[in-house]
Amino acid sequence: MAIPDSLSLFTGLGLSELKARETLKNTALSAQLREAAIQAQQTLGSTIDKATGTLLYGVASRLRDPRRLSFLVSYIASKKIHTELQLSAALEYVRSHPLDPINTADFEQECGVGVVVTPEQIEEAVEATINRHRPQLLAERYRFNMGLLMGEARAALKWADGKMIKHEVDMQVLHLLGPKMEADLEKKPKVAKARPEEIDRRTAKDVVENGETASQTLSLMEQLRGEALKFHKPGENYKTPGYVTTPHTMDLLKQHLAITGGQVRTRFPPEPNGILHIGHAKAINFNFGYAKANNGICFLRFDDTNPEKEEAKFFTAISDMVAWLGYTPYKVTYASDYFDQLYAWAVELIRRGEAYVCHQRGEELKGHNPLPSPWRDRPVEESLLLFEAMRKGKFSEGEATLRMKLVMEDGKMDPVAYRVKYTPHHRTGDRWCIYPTYDYTHCLCDSIEHITHSLCTKEFQARRSSYFWLCNALDVYCPVQWEYGRLNLHYAVVSKRKILQLVAAGAVRDWDDPRLFTLTALRRRGFPPEAINNFCARVGVTVAQTTMEPHLLEACVRDVLNDTAPRAMAVLESLRVVITNFPAAKPVDIQVPNFPADETKGFHQVPFASVIFIERTDFKEEPEPGYKRLASGQPVGLRHTGYVIELQRVLKGPSGCVESLEVTCRRADAGEKPKAFIHWVSQPLTCEIRLYERLFQHKNPEDPAEVPGGFLSDLNPASLKVVEAALVDCSVALAQPFDKFQFERLGYFSVDPDSRPGKLVFNRTVTLKEDPGKV
Repeated sequence: MAIPDSLSLFTGLGLSELKARETLKNTALSAQLREAAIQAQQTLGSTIDKATGTLLYGVASRLRDPRRLSFLVSYIASKKIHTELQLSAALEYVRSHPLDPINTADFEQECGVGVVVTPEQIEEAVEATINRHRPQLLAERYRFNMGLLMGEARAALKWADGKMIKHEVDMQVLHLLGPKMEADLEKKPKVAKARPEEIDRRTAKDVVENGETASQTLSLMEQLRGEALKFHKPGENYKTPGYVTTPHTMDLLKQHLAITGGQVRTRFPPEPNGILHIGHAKAINFNFGYAKANNGICFLRFDDTNPEKEEAKFFTAISDMVAWLGYTPYKVTYASDYFDQLYAWAVELIRRGEAYVCHQRGEELKGHNPLPSPWRDRPVEESLLLFEAMRKGKFSEGEATLRMKLVMEDGKMDPVAYRVKYTPHHRTGDRWCIYPTYDYTHCLCDSIEHITHSLCTKEFQARRSSYFWLCNALDVYCPVQWEYGRLNLHYAVVSKRKILQLVAAGAVRDWDDPRLFTLTALRRRGFPPEAINNFCARVGVTVAQTTMEPHLLEACVRDVLNDTAPRAMAVLESLRVVITNFPAAKPVDIQVPNFPADETKGFHQVPFASVIFIERTDFKEEPEPGYKRLASGQPVGLRHTGYVIELQRVLKGPSGCVESLEVTCRRADAGEKPKAFIHWVSQPLTCEIRLYERLFQHKNPEDPAEVPGGFLSDLNPASLKVVEAALVDCSVALAQPFDKFQFERLGYFSVDPDSRPGKLVFNRTVTLKEDPGKV
């Protein structure tokens, strides 16, 4: 039986029975290890020592190219490779040299084959290392970091046996210092690290180049430099797992390096058929940020291959949002820039027998197991003539497509490369009536622009095989596609189709409705771009899809606005208050700090008159226990005035509703300090204020298990409350759209573009951190 035979074979290499059984569960690994063991037995006989067995297991588990297995095993079996260090060098060499033939002399030199390190050489290297650190060794004795000595000696003698070096270090240190004494056993005192000076939060969050903040730059850039450890260096694409090489690969990579100079190149490739959303913000930060972190460049490339759904407003909005987040593309390009080249390559693909014209209809290609095309093997010349006919408009839409001969990871067979569409293109007009698909266009545009790292979300993993296949089928430079997890938010939908349904149903006004999580909507609501970039940095670059709570994004917004949004006072539901003993004959101008915590940021002026307006909730005729604001016998302070008011009389209308209050005032320092200070306005502006809550009631509105009636049935009826006659202090009179303020005790607000002269409109961006019950 195969399993017992393999089990005994593996335990014969020195594997424990448990490890051997675990190995057998991995079909690919066990097949490779079995092949290696059988080959080694042909040289060494049936008995293989444990050290050799460990190396055989190492090569079987770590080798990415099975073609090199026999080559490496021959070196292990002949004892030419006999250390882990040599094996690691050998694996790196074959990975870096994917093409045949391998230069054995170069290989052996790089892997230390035949190199003999004598005990005398080890002794000399260790002695030289100890002499370099002698003063510190004598001072710190056995508390000195002995690993440093080991590392330096190993660096001097790359192929020396590590155990022999350690033994020599121990012997020479003992000879220098003598046996350990009691003091040597005490722990080395920790040196307190000098704490960096506290950086002013405002300064740390000021916008710097590329729209990143000083503190966020370190966070995001460090992450992106960390991701670089997983990525290949430009020109070393072949070191990426799964990358497919051909006899032309190395020459193409040399040409690529000659063009780019080893520069990192990324791209952000949106389709101009919708508005960018919060998930795109992660993609923008990753693509532009990774390039910046590695001194590279990033293209903004519009994938404009579907003219039916593309509109000028989407091109403009996408460019605006990239700039709003603080990024400047190296160059703005369009897939349509390359239509001529893409068409020429399609013709070449047909000539090479890798593509054909097919007449199956779209509905025939849908489903999990569509029927194979009966035209797959049609003659090359016939497909060339038919493809030319497609270009000349001799077929109706859906009557003919150009398909590529490959099977993708998800089992999809022969994806479409070109289809007929009689829709004028926004840039090329009526010149073309055939347009390339994403599967055909994306990798070839990356190749043309010499992209080094094609970063895309996880759903495109199924297209990776077609990406590599198509570049290699045409013998053009092949970039590396790397997938990362999408960023989603709870209580949100971001798909273009569903946002259109929301607009059509009247649930939202348009793509920029502040209840949505499109970037235009977030900007309109007042979210600063720095906050969105900070949020993306906190989320990090993950392979798994990430679904975050909206309050985490809102926390980033508060962090930025707390330091950047000047304070003002506003009253949503007003109550008129008359100060009967107002201390002046006319209104007094009060100096209010823009940022109470830092008065160096300036002041603004508001009038203080005998008639003021307060929030209706800041007064109660019959207060409940614990109520601290204005009530009979309970005075309250007025923020920034230095005055305290005390209730004298309540005036009610015919319906019994309180219409106004009469109060008296005194200096705040002329008596007992009040329990609370409230905001107020005097001679205010009348403004419209829009208060937003979550658009959906459930975390996952698109989940049928959570919302059986569909996402449109989950709308929150209280997602928007409009206060049409809010009162705001006159310091905001000259505010422009997107200017931001903190209305004291109410939240952060942004001026809406609907504002017009004499009637400002504000959107509540987020509430304050305080308990809403305090407002």
